[in-house]
Formats: sequence, structure tokens, C-alpha cells
Amino acid sequence: MIARRNRLIQYALLVVFGIIIVYPLIWLFLASFKTNDEIFGVANNILPANFSWKAYAAGWKGSGQFTYGDFFINTFKLVIPTVIFTVASSILVGYGFARFKFPMQNLLFSIMISTLMLPNAVIIIPRYILFKHLGWLDSYYPFIVPAIFACYPFFVFLMVQFFRGLPKELDESARLDGCNSFSILTRILLPLCKPAVFSVALFQFIWTWNDFFNSLIFINSIKKYTLMLGLRMSLDAQAAVNWDQVMAMAILTIVPSIVLFFFSQKYFVEGIATTGLKG
Repeated sequence: MIARRNRLIQYALLVVFGIIIVYPLIWLFLASFKTNDEIFGVANNILPANFSWKAYAAGWKGSGQFTYGDFFINTFKLVIPTVIFTVASSILVGYGFARFKFPMQNLLFSIMISTLMLPNAVIIIPRYILFKHLGWLDSYYPFIVPAIFACYPFFVFLMVQFFRGLPKELDESARLDGCNSFSILTRILLPLCKPAVFSVALFQFIWTWNDFFNSLIFINSIKKYTLMLGLRMSLDAQAAVNWDQVMAMAILTIVPSIVLFFFSQKYFVEGIATTGLKG
């Protein structure tokens, strides 16, 4: 009886904390159906007076010349290659650090890890100057090319930790069967790395999808704007901001990340747990 009562108390506390955490999203969704007067009114009821999808239709039009359909396409053009190349490069570099011995291995690994200590604000100016000389400004190259060369040390470290947790006897058995290093990676280790791979892909997708600062620095043309820049532009398009439209577009903006997380949360949680415990 006591155990059952304690369990009920735990569930009740979880429900309460869950509602507190989800409440901002619920308010954001319901605010997309309200007028400005309702949103900023004294009463500030959580439920709108009338449920109407007009804010979604009007907000989707964007600036008129470019709609949120264009911003969605631009964001996918930036995010998908970045995620794919980040996963591929992190796997290769992580496999190299975890399974091979080469000169200055520890030094190079230490340098890579030390770059995690550098805040983005410190390196943004050198990166901007470099990309300017390369002629990559106002394009998606500043996001995609670094992903090709494994310039995200957090993901490399995550893959290294996961590879180190896999028994080396698997490699030796595969070599006895005639597999080379690349075959061992693709046929033996990668199928076991699904949790880590999903974690890398999910992290990079969400971080790149929600990135505003770097997109603002490197992208200038409105026709290449991502969703985050499109949302910010909606606040500057008119003297009086239609907050219901901004809320509606914000809801549509976060939907892909939420859907992706719920579909991959099993592998995501397992990947974070295993990479944190194994080493």
C-alpha cells in the first residue's frame, strides 16, 4: 500500500512538472488564434475567444515576395546536407581516433577537444574573414563545408566514446574473415552505432535548424533566408506586429524538430547514455 501511494505521488509530481514544462508551448499554440488585444489584454485568458486559422494562412505569405514555403525549402537545403556530412565525417574521424594508432594521436585529440572550450563569439570574426576571402558569404557553404571536414568536435568526441565501448574482438574476428578496416566499419561497427549516429544527427538537425546567429552573419539575401531569419523579418515587416501570425509561424517552425525527436527518442536516449558511460 505504501509503495503504491509513493508511486502515485511520483506520477502526480511528474504530471505537474510536465504541465509546467509544456505550458509555454500550449500558450504559444493557443496565442496563434488570438488577436493582439487578446494576447496583451488585462484578462489574458489562455483560451482564445474564437478559433480561426486565418493567422496561419496570412503568416504563411511572409513578406509577399517570399513565403514561408521558400524559407522552409531554404532551411532544408542548409540543414539536410549539414546533418548528412556531419554524421559521415564524425563517424570516420571518430573511428580513426578510437581504433588506430598514429603519430601525435593524443596531441591531436587533445587539440580537438580543446576547441570545445572556444565560444562561438570568439571564432566568428576569423571565420567570417576566411569565408569572405573564399567567396562563400551569402551561401550555405559556411555550414556545409565545415561539416564535411568534421569541424564539430563534440560529435567526433561522442563517436569516439561509442567506438571505444565496442569490443575490439569484433575487429579481430572480422579481419580473420578477410574484412579490411573500411569493411569492419561499415559491416560490423556501424550497425551497432545506431544510437550514437541518431544522437549526432538529431543534435545537429536541431542546432542547425534553430540557428539564428550564424545564419544572420553569413546569409544576406532574403531569397536564401532560413526560417529563423524569416521569423525575425516578420517582426520588421510592419510597424504594428501581428503577433498571432508570428506565433503561428513559430508553431510550424518547431514542428519538424518535435516530430523528429519523438521518432528517434529511443535511439537518442540510448546513445546519450552509452556514450556517457562507456569509455
